[in-house]
Amino acid sequence: MAKKPTVADAQLILQLYDLRREGEMRKARRWWMEDFFPQSADDFMKVAWAFGSQENAWLRQVAGYWNMVTSFVLQGVLNGDLFLQPGFSGELFIMYAKIHPLVKELRKRLDDPEFFRTIEQAVTRTKWGRNRLQFLMKRIENMRQRMAERKASASA
Repeated sequence: MAKKPTVADAQLILQLYDLRREGEMRKARRWWMEDFFPQSADDFMKVAWAFGSQENAWLRQVAGYWNMVTSFVLQGVLNGDLFLQPGFSGELFIMYAKIHPLVKELRKRLDDPEFFRTIEQAVTRTKWGRNRLQFLMKRIENMRQRMAERKASASA
């Protein structure tokens, strides 16, 4: 039986939410949500290897934040059911849905079998999480297609 969320879990969620409201973190999150739609491992790697660029800093900031938070869940520091509430983890699922199709290739190219592993485990540890990921991957793919169509019609 799952452990019931505690006041300490709620306090941690609120503290983590406060971290997401910091100015630079807001910019990084906006970039991930609105602008960063890697189509391939190459697209991801261009940003990942662009040390010193703003996009590289934002990629690392958001990924680092969610790796930290998901490690709390996997280690039992933060109640997993509370964490999975869409109001808190929805953004994580969208972020991960964007790169999930690329993760295996990225792990191989980076020679890092643990790349995004903590996030993957937290997202896929429940049936609800796996279903949510599949739903969002379809939504992200539709967004990619619409973006490509707009780009094609703008250049025509």
